[in-house]
Amino acid sequence: MKIIYVASPYAGDIQKNTEFAKRACRHVMNEGHAFFAPHLLYPQLLNDANPHERQTGLDMGIAMLSRCDELWCYGDRISPGMRLEIEEAARLGILVHRVMEQKNGFTVGKVKYSAPAEAPSLAMGMV
Repeated sequence: MKIIYVASPYAGDIQKNTEFAKRACRHVMNEGHAFFAPHLLYPQLLNDANPHERQTGLDMGIAMLSRCDELWCYGDRISPGMRLEIEEAARLGILVHRVMEQKNGFTVGKVKYSAPAEAPSLAMGMV
């Protein structure tokens, strides 16, 4: 069973985005994989409106990314946090899929990524 890092928008309409992320996680499960969705986990403990706590959540998600087999990027827009996750996955050599919601469910594709990114600077000093 693969571990899939689920990336999808969170900020903005948090209720709508949370429900979308839950559907994305269910999709991963239905595909026979385990999921890790930091934006469903860390906001339960951290205040996303506090810049330091938000950064802490992003840092912890990035720290877990290296333990995942693939990153699946859900939705029709890529937020700044998602961009960071995609760039880090590319730097680590982790396969990234773009997943779009259709009327009949989700469609999984691949992201074309050309240039590896430099390692992000982590506020908490995690490696």
